[in-house]
Amino acid sequence: MKEFFIRRYRIESTQPDARRAMIRVDDSGLITYVDNQVEHVLGYDPSELVGQPVMRIVADREDDPLSPGNRQRFDEGESVLLTLRHRDGFFFTAQMTLRLAVRDADQAASAFITLRDSTPLSPRLAQLAEDTGELGIWELDIRDNRMIWSEGVYRVLELRPGAEITPEQAIFYCQGAQARLRALFRRCIRTGQPFDLTLDLITARQHHRHVQLQGRALKTGLQVVGVGGVLVDHTARQVLDRARIRATNVLHGVMAATDDLVLAVDPDLNLLHFNEAFRVQALHTYNVEPVEGANLNDLLADFPNERRLAQGLWQRALEKDSFVVEIPLAQQDRDLPIYEIHYRRLLDSKGELLGAVQVAKDISERVKGSDNRHYLSRHDPVTGLLNRREFAARLKRLLINSRSTPGSHALLYFTMNKAAEINEHENNGGFDRYLRALAGELTLKVRQRDSLARLGSDTFALLIENCNRQEASKVADNLLAFVAGFVFEWKNQPLQTSTSAGLLRLTEDTPTDAERLLAQAADLCETAAAASRSRLHAADAVSGGREEGLSRQKLETLRDCLDNDRLSLYYHSLRPVASITWGDHIEILARLQPEDPASPLMQPGEFLPVAERFGLAGDIDRAVIRKTMAWFGRHSLLEPRLKYCGFNLSLASVLDDSFPDFVGELLKTSSYAPECFCFEVQEKTATQYPDEVAVLCNALHRIGCRVALDGAGASIQSYSLAARLPVDIIKLDEAMMAHLHDDPVQQVMVEALHRIAEAAGKHTVATFIENDDALRKVRGLAIHYGQGFRLSRPRPLKDLRPVAVELDTGRIGGLQD
Repeated sequence: MKEFFIRRYRIESTQPDARRAMIRVDDSGLITYVDNQVEHVLGYDPSELVGQPVMRIVADREDDPLSPGNRQRFDEGESVLLTLRHRDGFFFTAQMTLRLAVRDADQAASAFITLRDSTPLSPRLAQLAEDTGELGIWELDIRDNRMIWSEGVYRVLELRPGAEITPEQAIFYCQGAQARLRALFRRCIRTGQPFDLTLDLITARQHHRHVQLQGRALKTGLQVVGVGGVLVDHTARQVLDRARIRATNVLHGVMAATDDLVLAVDPDLNLLHFNEAFRVQALHTYNVEPVEGANLNDLLADFPNERRLAQGLWQRALEKDSFVVEIPLAQQDRDLPIYEIHYRRLLDSKGELLGAVQVAKDISERVKGSDNRHYLSRHDPVTGLLNRREFAARLKRLLINSRSTPGSHALLYFTMNKAAEINEHENNGGFDRYLRALAGELTLKVRQRDSLARLGSDTFALLIENCNRQEASKVADNLLAFVAGFVFEWKNQPLQTSTSAGLLRLTEDTPTDAERLLAQAADLCETAAAASRSRLHAADAVSGGREEGLSRQKLETLRDCLDNDRLSLYYHSLRPVASITWGDHIEILARLQPEDPASPLMQPGEFLPVAERFGLAGDIDRAVIRKTMAWFGRHSLLEPRLKYCGFNLSLASVLDDSFPDFVGELLKTSSYAPECFCFEVQEKTATQYPDEVAVLCNALHRIGCRVALDGAGASIQSYSLAARLPVDIIKLDEAMMAHLHDDPVQQVMVEALHRIAEAAGKHTVATFIENDDALRKVRGLAIHYGQGFRLSRPRPLKDLRPVAVELDTGRIGGLQD
C-alpha cells in the first residue's frame, strides 16, 4: 500500500499549487482511500474513486505511479511529474510525492515485547516522554553539590534551557516548602529513603504551578553519591479537579434548592446522583435508603409493579432525547402524590450515552385544585389518561384535518373481560390501582403521536394515526397481547385479565361524527366479546346515517336468516380449459332469503360486509358448509362425479383455531372423499396473516382437504405467496382477467403466476372469463381451469344432478328430491 500527495504543477509558477490531495493505493492498483481535497485537484467526489483502479485518473500507462520506473523514483524520495485526467475530461500536469509505503500482507508481521533493561534510552524518547507527561528529570551529585536538569524541569520552572542556577536558587522557587525540602534531601542522603512530595511553586515568570516532586538515592555500591528523580507538573489536573469540585458544589446547591425529585442513572440503572428530596421521598415511599452506585432494580426488589414501570420509563429515557409523564410515584395501599416527571437522556461530547436524568415535580395540588379545571375536564381522574370528551374532540380534529391531508388512521376500542369480577373481589381501591398501573404501562407502549383514553370504568380507546391497515392491526394485536400478559400484584394476589377489542378503520370518507364512530367501534368490540374469545375484530367505518341504518336492517335480516335456516345455496362451475377432465368442479355460493318470500335474494356483496363488521362471517361460513355437506349426504349418487367443491372462507374462519376440527367432524360422517373439498382463502387475508394461513393449510391437509389461494395477482405479494404458501390451487384475481385478451402486460403477469404455480406443483384457475377472446387467451397460456359467465352461470345447488339413465327396472340418476 502506498500513499501519494498530488498537487497541480504549473510551469509558469515557481511553486506548485498549495492545495494537495492524498490518495491511498494498494499493491493491486486499487484506490482504497482519498481525502476531501481530491475534489479540488481532480474534480471527483471522494466516493467516486474509492474502489476504482488508479488508471482511472492517469492519462496513459507511462503515468502509472506503480510502474517500475516511477516506483524507483518514488523510492529514492523524488517527486514525479505525471499527466493526470480530470473528472471533466481534460488532462493536466501534476506533481506526485510518495508519502508512505507499506507492504500489503494478509497476515500481521510477527513481533514480541520484552522489558527494557539498562540499555541507554534514546534522548528523543526521553524528550517525548517529558513533553507528553509534562515532567522533567533532575539529578543532584552530592560530591560536588552539582545538579543536572533535563529540559522538562526548565519548562516547568519557565526558565531558559541551560540557564545557570544553583540548588539553593532552585529551592527558592518552592516558597513555603524550603525547610521541608532540605530535610527530605538530607534524610534521603543519610538513610537512602525515597520521598514523594506535592507542593506549589512560583515560576520564574511568577506563575503558580502545582507539582509533584519524587526522589530516590543514587548509590555506587552501598554508598549514596547523589539524589535523582522527576518533577511532574499537575497544574492542569488541579485546574480540572477544582472545576469538577466547583461544578459538583454548584450541582449540589441547585439540587438542594429545589423540592423536585432529581435522579440520574447510568445505562445499567445504577444511581449516579440524586438530591435530598429524592432520598427522603424514596425512604418514605419504599422504606429504602438510596446510595450512589446502587442499582435501581435492587432498590425496588420488593415492589414488582413499580420496578416494571420504572424499567419501562428509564428504558424509554435512554432511547429518546426527552419526554414527560404524569404518574404517581408508587401504587401502594395509600394515596401518594402525583408527579410530573421530565426525563432526558445524557450524552457526552462525542455523543456516547452516559445515562439519563429525571426531574419529578409534585403536581397533586395542581391536579386537585380549582385552578386546574381545564386539566380535569380533559383527563380521567384515576388513570390520568384522556377522558371521553377530549378523545372525541381529538378524533374529530383528526378526521377534519384528513380531508385536507389524507392519511390512514384507525380507532381501537377495547374492554376488560373480567373487570366486574376484579372490581367486586378487590373493591374499588384495588381495581383503580390496577387500572392506574396498566395505564402507566400502556402509555409507554403506544406511539407518542397516538391518543390513549379511558372512556368508561373498564373501557379504553386508542386513536392510531398515520398507519396503514396491516400496521394498525399489528399495533392493536401487540397492545392486546400486552394487556393479556400484564400482571399487577395487589395484597400478594396477582390481578390479570384479557380484552375484547374492535378496530375501526378510518378512511377519507369517514364522517366526522366522533360519537357515531365510537358507537361503531363499540359494536365491533361487543361482537368480539360475544364470540367468547379475546381476539381483535376489525372493519371499515360506515359513512353516513342512512348507510348505518341500512346496515342495521341488513344485520337483523342476516341474524334472522341464520337463526331460521334461510340460506340458499348456489354453485358456480369450473371447467377444464387446457385438457379434458371428467367430473364436476364447483364453487359453493350463498344467498340470503328474507322473511318475505317475494323479496329478492340478498347477494354476498350486500350482506358479507355487514357480517364481517359484526362478527357473523364465521357463522355464515359454518352454516354454508354444514348445509352443503348435508345436501351432499342426501344425494349420494353425486359422489363418483364430484371432484372439486370449493368454499370461500372469511378472515374469521381463517383465524379460528377450531375451524379445522369443525370440518373434520363433518367429514367423519360423509361418504365423499375429503380431497373433493377445497377451502378458498382470499389473497389479502394471506398477505396480512401468512403464518395463520400456513397453519390452517397444514391442519386442513391433515384432514385430507385442499386449500386454494383466491384473488392471486391482486398485489405483488401474490407471486411469493403462490410459491411459498402450502396451497394446492391458485385462482387468479378479477383485475388480471379484465383485459387479458388485449393487454400484453397482463398476459405476461398471468403467465408468470401460472408458471410459478406449475413449478410448485399447483393448479391454476382463471376467473371471470366473460368472452371468447379471454377464453382463447386462457387456453393459449395453458391455464388448467376456467370460471366465468362465458363458461357457466351460478345456479341453485338443487340443479346439480347426476346423469339420468333409463333402465327397464326404472330410472337411475337425475334429480333427487
